[in-house]
Parts: sequence; C-alpha cells; structure tokens
Amino acid sequence: MTELAVQLPPASSRELRKSIEPKRANRTVNRVDEGDQAAHNWYRFVLSYPPHLVRDYLQRFGADERSICLDPFCGTATTPVECKKLGVPSVGIESHPLSFFAASVKTDWATDPAGLLEHAQGIAQKTIEDLKRDGISDEAENGRFKQSELRKLPEEADALLLAKSISPLPLHKTLVLLDNLRRTSGSQFHRHEMLALAHALVNSISNLHFGPEVGVGAAKKDAAVVGPWLKNIEAMSRDLEALRGNWQVPANIIRADSRQMLKLLAPGSISSVITSPPYPNEKDYTRTTRLESVLLGILQNKADLRAVKRGLMRSNTRNVYKGDDDHLWVSSHKKIQGIAEEIERRRIAMKKTSGFEKMYAKVTTLYFGGMARHLNELKAVLKPGAHLAYVVGDQASYLRVMIRTGQLLADIAKSQGYEVLGIDLFRTRFSTATGENLREEAVLLRWPG
Repeated sequence: MTELAVQLPPASSRELRKSIEPKRANRTVNRVDEGDQAAHNWYRFVLSYPPHLVRDYLQRFGADERSICLDPFCGTATTPVECKKLGVPSVGIESHPLSFFAASVKTDWATDPAGLLEHAQGIAQKTIEDLKRDGISDEAENGRFKQSELRKLPEEADALLLAKSISPLPLHKTLVLLDNLRRTSGSQFHRHEMLALAHALVNSISNLHFGPEVGVGAAKKDAAVVGPWLKNIEAMSRDLEALRGNWQVPANIIRADSRQMLKLLAPGSISSVITSPPYPNEKDYTRTTRLESVLLGILQNKADLRAVKRGLMRSNTRNVYKGDDDHLWVSSHKKIQGIAEEIERRRIAMKKTSGFEKMYAKVTTLYFGGMARHLNELKAVLKPGAHLAYVVGDQASYLRVMIRTGQLLADIAKSQGYEVLGIDLFRTRFSTATGENLREEAVLLRWPG
C-alpha cells in the first residue's frame, strides 16, 4: 500500500483547542469563487462548504490519481466534484434521494454539451407553445387566472410543501415544462435537464428564501419558468465543454446510510476522507429541499417522506423514531451525557413540554452515537495512514446549551483509535441566543491502521 505523500504532525491537547486563523475574511470564507463555479453551481445547498476548502485538504493530504477520497456525507457532491476536477478518484455516500440525484448529475460529465443545449431548446420551444395555447406567456407579465384553469399537484404531494412556497401561475408553468421533460425521460440529457429545473425552482421560480434557514417570502404573482431553466442549461453546457478533459476521472456516488458502509467499499481502499456531516440542531434537511423533491417526483406522499427521514443521521427531533439505538455508542461518554442531562434539566426548569422539546436530550446522544457508529464502520475501509477532515459546527439549538461539536467528535474519534491531528477553525458566526461565537471547524484525524 502506498503511504500518503503528506504526513501531518500530531497535535498536543493544547494545540487541539487552539484556533487556527482562517486565511480569508469570515464573511467570504464560504463563498464559491468565480473560477470554481463550474459544476458546483448546477445545484448547491446554501450552507455547503466551499470547493477551495476541499482543494486545500486534498493538497495537504497528498491526494492524487492513485488514491481514493471518500465523502460519506456527500450532500450535493462538493468533495467529489472538486476531486474530479483535480483528477482524484472519489466516492460519495448520500442517503437523501434529492441530494443523491444532484450529486450523481453533478459528477456526470460525459454528456454531450451541444446535444444537451439543442435538446433543451426543443423542450423549451414546445413548452412555450403549450403555454401560449393556454393564453399564458413565460414572462412574468400575465394577468389574473381562475384557479380552476391552472394545473395543480396531487393533493398528497401538495400537502408536503411549505405553504405558499410557489405561487399558482409559476406552478402551472412548471408542471407544463415537467410534462414535456417526462415525455423525453429516456433521453441521455434528462437528468441534467431535471437538475437544471431544481436549481431554477429554488433560485428564481419559487417564493422561497434562505437566511440561512429555508423560509417563504412575499408571494410572486408570476415568475418566468422556461427562461431561467434554459439559462441553467446553457451554463451546464458551457461547463461540460470546459470540464470534458476530466470526464473519465471516477466519481462513484452511492445512495446509502453512512453508518452502514462495510458492504459498500473494499477493505483498505480509502486514502482520505473530506466531508461535512449534519450538525446536532433542529435543521430538517428534508424541509430545505422539499419543493424540488416534490416537483421532481422524488417525494409524492408522507410515506415517502418518512422513509427518507429514517435513512438519515439522527440530527434533529423530526427524524427520531422508536427503536433508534445509536445513543448506546456514547453511553459511557461523560461529556456527551453531561450535555444531554443539562438540556433536560433546563427543559424542566423552563417548563418546556412539547413532544419535540422532550426529545432534545435524546437526539443529542443519538447524533453523537451515530457519528461514533459511522467512525467505527469507516475503519475497515481506510488505508493505514489515511487522513480525514470533518467539517462540523458548534450548536446551541437546544435551549441554548452549548454543544462544541468539533471537540466532542475529536474525543469520539480518539476513543475509536484514530489519531487526532488538530482542529482547524473554518469560520465563526455570532449566536444572538447565547451571546457567543459559534465555531465551524475541520476536525483532522489520521487512521494509523
């Protein structure tokens, strides 16, 4: 087995707690640089970590074409996309079906750029003609329409949406476009065209806003649909042309639970890990992507939604279920148990009695137990000397009890036999609830083998 080219020195416990000054200003550290946008901007979570962070760690870890980089919580594929650009083979694991779809498309650069644009232009023209027959223009300049004249989602699907997240007329236009897209679903271009629509839905068609939580802003009476979608296709086509030199670099995206990896990857095959798992807070990751998940047909009813939530890391009270037992992995961890006990004491003192509030302490132990379970599974697939970077953030969502996620994850990793090399400060954000700076950090580990 080939050792990694770069060996990071071990850090003392004092250095572990010491912040490393970010190279960029805090306000810009998470921004995607203009030169990095190709493929990354096809569809991206608002809180995704930036490509330059992945690039920095790939360089520090000595990753090259002979190694494999794993992202076990790959989301929309920031790590696999950046690896592919740099010629580094990668594997991404993602349980959320919309994120898995986005990651799979964003790492597929074999599609013919000119063919994609030509195919999409044909669909755009057909959709505009269909809308004209309805007396509707794609421009946001239409008058009033009776609700009965406009297309609607099935009742079960509509019930999954955030209320007023998309206005009736833009929804009608989107459904007409979707009909035409589905008529050509066998096309080699279909997946890219669908992802372009997901991007347009979030960024221009809907009433959604992100700051950073998803919310619903002022309702748009109308919005263009075909135009923004086709603009995204044009950007994809340009990117595919620019990226075609690396289309053969392996980037394997697997839909699976990152706590169950032994059957997915070859033993001793992974040289590095760069990832950002969910944080322990009340962010429901299925809510953030609900609109595009429903309109693309990934979620059609509540049963679909429950199935997705069951497959995710237990990081919020909206996806805790009877029979969950990940907490057993940290039952003897004094710091984590102490945090859970403090959350419960504060809940009782504040007389918080809702069902979700009663689960705050439990979800905290389930989260860290799930991470311990993941790190235990991971050991079998790592090469001796493999380096790992986990981007995580402090949280205070549960009754303002501070959870220093990075420090706790480092403790868990150490108990699993990993070497803790240090904790890099990525950025900070001020919490008005606690009056403290919350840290986002990269926990750096090494697997000795």
